[in-house]
Amino acid sequence: VLGEGGMKLSGGEKQRIAIARALLRNPTLLIFDEATSALDSLTEEAITETIRDISNQRESITIMIAHRLSTIMYADVIYVLEKGKIVEAGTHDLLVEKRGLYYAMWRQQVGERRDKPQVRITQDNP
Repeated sequence: VLGEGGMKLSGGEKQRIAIARALLRNPTLLIFDEATSALDSLTEEAITETIRDISNQRESITIMIAHRLSTIMYADVIYVLEKGKIVEAGTHDLLVEKRGLYYAMWRQQVGERRDKPQVRITQDNP
């Protein structure tokens, strides 16, 4: 028994259980609206990969609505909305290459951390 009178669950735990229950029903269409928002980045990555793998195996349609772009970067098609209208569409790589709104959001969220060169200081290199 989970919830009232049973175990107390965190928001992230409740979210993981809800995702698991949805996947177990074997639907042909899955819609996730900010499904990983309450999860830490490592759990988000694992859950997103699981959703992607199951969707591919079952050949089901999966719609993911997210503000966290790392959640959707492997989608077949990403639609970028601004003020309720689609302003860009494409794969992650194509949208980054276009350097439009998606690119600006990507750079703001994760791109800058990944694009910065790693500098290591050793005794030979002060």
